[in-house]
Amino acid sequence: MPSVVCNLWKEFKDTGSIERKPGQGRPRATTAREDRYLSIIARLNRGATSSQLSRDLYAATGTRVSRVTVSKRIHETGLFARRPAVCVPLTSTNRRVRLAWFREHRDWSMDQWATVLFADESRFSLNTDSRRTFIWREPGTRYLSSNVREIDHYGGGGLMVWAGIMLDGRTPLHVFERGTVTGVRYRDEILEPYVRLFRVAVGPEFILMGDNASPHRTLRVDEFLESEDIRQMDRPAVSPDLSPIEHV
Repeated sequence: MPSVVCNLWKEFKDTGSIERKPGQGRPRATTAREDRYLSIIARLNRGATSSQLSRDLYAATGTRVSRVTVSKRIHETGLFARRPAVCVPLTSTNRRVRLAWFREHRDWSMDQWATVLFADESRFSLNTDSRRTFIWREPGTRYLSSNVREIDHYGGGGLMVWAGIMLDGRTPLHVFERGTVTGVRYRDEILEPYVRLFRVAVGPEFILMGDNASPHRTLRVDEFLESEDIRQMDRPAVSPDLSPIEHV
């Protein structure tokens, strides 16, 4: 019989219990004051790793503990490592315009939304940084401003694609060949073969909701949309989340 089991059996026969008495077992590696210190610096620097916090603790107190111990102490204070919510940077003007757009459309019926083609271009990076970033936060606080990271997703190169969705349909996924997407290319590769056909199928109630990319706002594009009687729904700047296709 293993010695651990033997010792537990002997203790049970002697005391009638195998529960650990106060003061027994390995002493705690950190003091209450050090635990509070870890909790404070984790809240001040929510993106710090356990290893970084361990080094901070050693520099401040001279106590050296493992990153596993650091994680345990922080968990005891109600903080857990989670991936942060991300958003694009918003100014006060952006927020005001977004709110006005929401109020204008909040009472739209399902039939009204059924006439809208939600379209968007997306760039897929061919050299993605796969490192995963975590922050320390309490449960239920994902969208607090202190736990959200502002990230501009439109930097760098990659593969450009376009697609559109409606309540009862979708376009094919269009992959742009190499080169800059100009207003002429947008008209010839997107509006003419895809959007125009949806306008014909839906009728005069059809509305296109694209994004605010500069190639979509050129004179040639405006002339084509007018000639085909295609209405556009304005979307506030830096507000991709207002279009359902951004969540597909």
